[in-house]
Amino acid sequence: MSGLKEIRNRISSVSSTMQITNAMKMVSAAKLKKAQDSITATLPYSNKLSELIKSISASLDSAESNPLFEKREIKKPLLIVITSNKGLCGGFNSNIIKEVYSLASNYGTNTPDLLTIGKKGNDILSKKLNVISSHKEVYDNFSYSVVKEIADEVMKRFENEEYDEVVLVYNHFKNAATQIITKEQYLPILDNSETNASVSGDYIFEPNRVKILDELIPKSLAIQLFKAISDSIAGEHGARMTAMHKATDNASELRDDLKLTYNKARQTAITNEILEIVGGAEALNS
Repeated sequence: MSGLKEIRNRISSVSSTMQITNAMKMVSAAKLKKAQDSITATLPYSNKLSELIKSISASLDSAESNPLFEKREIKKPLLIVITSNKGLCGGFNSNIIKEVYSLASNYGTNTPDLLTIGKKGNDILSKKLNVISSHKEVYDNFSYSVVKEIADEVMKRFENEEYDEVVLVYNHFKNAATQIITKEQYLPILDNSETNASVSGDYIFEPNRVKILDELIPKSLAIQLFKAISDSIAGEHGARMTAMHKATDNASELRDDLKLTYNKARQTAITNEILEIVGGAEALNS
């Protein structure tokens, strides 16, 4: 009967685990809806702001151009790596880490520095690459003001020519089951010649184009980073929801197999007891 007791304990353990994974799946599903709403609210403003900046910058002379548009020879790149603080989300973090290592090798001798957002990426990447700063606290109180401080730090380093290129690396949320690894140039700001060509000089700028750009560019870059982190958060919850759903299904299958094994063992034990009783009765009668 010790075997039956062990199986019962395993069934109880698996059932408890299944309840936990199912609860985590439900929590992630609720958080995913909130994250999706945040992205939906941010996108129109972000896209329009980027379009406006490219439109205004098209009409500026090279002497008036903002230093954040300056393209330089890439001697020292910076990667902003966005991962999560928590695990149990499948390959969400490991895929980003692999992509960062691949990107770093593509730069050859110009090994990039990293600015990490999220504990998981920082813990692993800091062992092989130089992390200039880590911002795992972003998720504790996620807001535009917190993200803007990081964006201001990056802009200052680029303007001081500490870095010649800044690239965002994060998981873009497509749906709950799919996250797409995204590499997005952050600095220098890219010019879109087609967009620029389509904008005529019908606008009256007050006070002037240079001052307007000086105000809009920091806001646009902060919004771009905010959008990328929001996208990553939605991807994290989607990945965790999918991972916990699979874990719940696997636990359910394991529990059913254990119940079948338990019932077979129990039936065998009962049959053996009956045979022993019958054998004993026949021995007494003889």
